[in-house]
Formats: sequence, C-alpha cells, structure tokens
Amino acid sequence: MTVPLPLLIQHAQILHPDGKMRPGDVLLRAGKIEQIAPAITPPDPDTIRIIDATGLILLPGVIDPQVHFREPGLEYKEDLFTASCACARGGVTSFLEMPNTRPLTTTQATLDDKLQRAASKCVVNYGFFIGATAEMLPDLLDANPVCGIKIFMGSMHGALLIDQADLLEQIFAKGDRLIAVHAENQERIKQRREEFAGITDPAIHSQIQDNQAALEATQLALQLSKKYQRRLHILHMSTAEEADLMRQEKPAWVTCEVTPQHLLMNTTDYARIGTLAQMNPPLRSPHDNAVLWQALLDGVIDFIATDHAPHTLEEKAKDYPNSPSGMPGVETSLALMLTQAAQGRCTVAQVAHWMSTAVAKAYRIPHKGAIAPGYDADLVLVDLQNYHALTRAEVLSKCGWSPFEGWNLTGWPVITIVGGQVVYEQGKVKTDVRGQALRFDAEAI
Repeated sequence: MTVPLPLLIQHAQILHPDGKMRPGDVLLRAGKIEQIAPAITPPDPDTIRIIDATGLILLPGVIDPQVHFREPGLEYKEDLFTASCACARGGVTSFLEMPNTRPLTTTQATLDDKLQRAASKCVVNYGFFIGATAEMLPDLLDANPVCGIKIFMGSMHGALLIDQADLLEQIFAKGDRLIAVHAENQERIKQRREEFAGITDPAIHSQIQDNQAALEATQLALQLSKKYQRRLHILHMSTAEEADLMRQEKPAWVTCEVTPQHLLMNTTDYARIGTLAQMNPPLRSPHDNAVLWQALLDGVIDFIATDHAPHTLEEKAKDYPNSPSGMPGVETSLALMLTQAAQGRCTVAQVAHWMSTAVAKAYRIPHKGAIAPGYDADLVLVDLQNYHALTRAEVLSKCGWSPFEGWNLTGWPVITIVGGQVVYEQGKVKTDVRGQALRFDAEAI
C-alpha cells in the first residue's frame, strides 16, 4: 500500500474534542492527524496537497454502526463497492455491517470472505458482526475480528432468528463480546400478522409490528444483560416506551441507538411514499419521534445508526405484505442531522458525538471519533451555509432511491477523507482509495 501524500487543511472551522469550534489548520501525514494549530506553514509545498477549507466545518468522519450492504449473495440490491461509495458521499468513513448475507456471516470462513471482499472493494473502513444461530457455533465466541454478536429476536426467518428465551440466555451466559439485538417479539408479530391478514395498506405494518412487540423484546434483552452483566446494545430503538425503559433502568454497560428515520419520519409518511417507508422496526407516531429526540438529547440514547438496508424499486413496488422492509441511509444521515443542528434542534458537536465519538467508544474502536493528534485521519469537511434538495438521480446506492428525496438539506459533505486520503470531493468518489479493516480493542478506550 502506498503512503498517501500529506494533506494540509487550512482555514477550517475545526470541531475539537472539547466540543468547541475553533478556526485553524490540520496536517495529515501517513494516515494520521499529525498537527492541529491556528496556522501551519506547509513543511514542503511541493510534496503536500493543500486544501482551502474556508467556510467549511471539519468533523470526525461518521462511523455508521449498523448497515446491510448485501454482499455476498444479494449484490443486485447493493454491494460493498457501491455501498462504500455512498458512504463516502455521506461523510461515513467507517461502517459496521450485519450478518444476514448469503451465506450468513456465522463462521470464521464466511467472515474471512467478507474481509477479503471489503479489502478489495471498499473505499472506506469496514467491520463486521457475526450472527448468532441456534447451533451455537464456536465461532460465535472465537471468530475475529468482529465488532460484536448480532441477534435477531424478531423480523427474521431462518437460522438467524433467535426468539426462544432459553437460547437467548445461553448466548448471554457465554463470553464477553458485545451483543447487539434487533428487539422485536416474533411471537407477537406472528399473531398480529394473522389478525391483520389481507390488509394491503402498508401503514398496517406499524400496527402489526407495534410498540408492544418492540418493548417486550427490549425488556427481555435488558433482563438478560443485567443477569449476566453482559454488554448489550439495542439496535434502532423506535418507541417511546423503550426510551422510557432505558431512562429508568439502563445500566452503564448497555447502549442503544436510533436512526434518522425514527427521529424524522413517522406513520404519516406512508401516505407520502407508500412502501418506501416500510422498515423494521416500523416507523412510529409523532409522539414516539418527540420522546426519542428527548432521550437522544439527554444521553439516554447513545448514538445514531442508519440501518441502511436497500431493496430495488421493483421489489418495493410490490403490494404489502409482499414488499420488503428496509431503506437506504448512509449518504443522507449526516446531512439530515446537521440540518437539524442548523435549525437549532441540537448542536453540531452533538451530531459529531452521536455519529462518531460515541460509536467509537461503545465498539472500542481505537484512534477514531475525534480530531486530535495521533488519531486516524478519517475526516469530513461539510458546508453548513448552503441547502440542497436531494434528487433521485444523484443517489449513489445501487438501489437508486432514498426516502428523503426532495428534502432540502444542509451540511452535505464537500470532502471526505479516509486514512489521510481524499475519497470524495465535489461530487465525485475516488474509486482507487481503499479503507482498512477496523480493530476492536478492549484496551483502547
């Protein structure tokens, strides 16, 4: 691997680890942040690239801790290259990907295959979950490197569905890896599917997989986590009831996340975009939006993930319930949240904490999530002065659509840097850049 040319970013508004924004310069060398100062004289102007960041804000690159990139086995929806290009456009410099590919990521061999694919294709950094199955494969505890164990308590079929309390307890009782759960009660969902059978309005999806189904599964996962003092992460929390539960009972070793969809969209969006609004867990009410927002602001919810889960427009056009659940999100998440900051709902520093710093801490990813000397040079320069409405034609995800088409957003990335190399600039991805496999170091944080 060639050493990237040193970069000097000048005249940026830099978000420092203390949450304060200060003007200055940042020198990047050999993939690391070497120096931060009010002004830096180029050490050798002939062998360094200078980026004039006047009017731009420099943030740590986004770490998206929950994505479904579909490779191997479902590359017609998305693949590691197209998805990582979408990441670069969205300011996402690292991702953690889920195990529900074909074959499933449940063994060291299937993990190694993904790592090899990512090394040859991904323009951003990458990490992977290993999936739990009823077989209790030894690789669940031994495969490396993995960011954690993924359990589908609901909204799944086949080997990855673990909806029996005794099997869940066996997983929580062994080892010390972080367990991340998709928390929905599959038995309740099954009963309600029968109750509402024959209804083709996609809005019924939010009633079938209702708030109670989510709450019951989250309660069970939290109970097991407390019993074994096992690190637990609640993925894409979607309900007011879950947020209230976490506010009252969450121990220090438990974390939870929320998606921009569950903050900014709700059940009224079915009338706007139909099955494009269908996801698991489903969109909820405006009341849920408000409670989740407050929990995020209060630190009850720890960070943000996209649950990027693309399907083709042809698949999404099927009548409910034959339409699949899931939507893309990596290239819009940062702009969505920075638009909220621009509108006064939160601060830019909070957005960076939720989308980078807190993720690195929870998953114990060393040297990422902050702009500081010695940290990896994974950065994004954003423009908060201009708004731009998202159009379908510019979507880089292979699925070719977004639930946020037409939304007028600010904070779009101008330049994304991975490992000290510019990977996205002024609308174009540098396809020859390659990211690195993430480390998950228990001693790092």
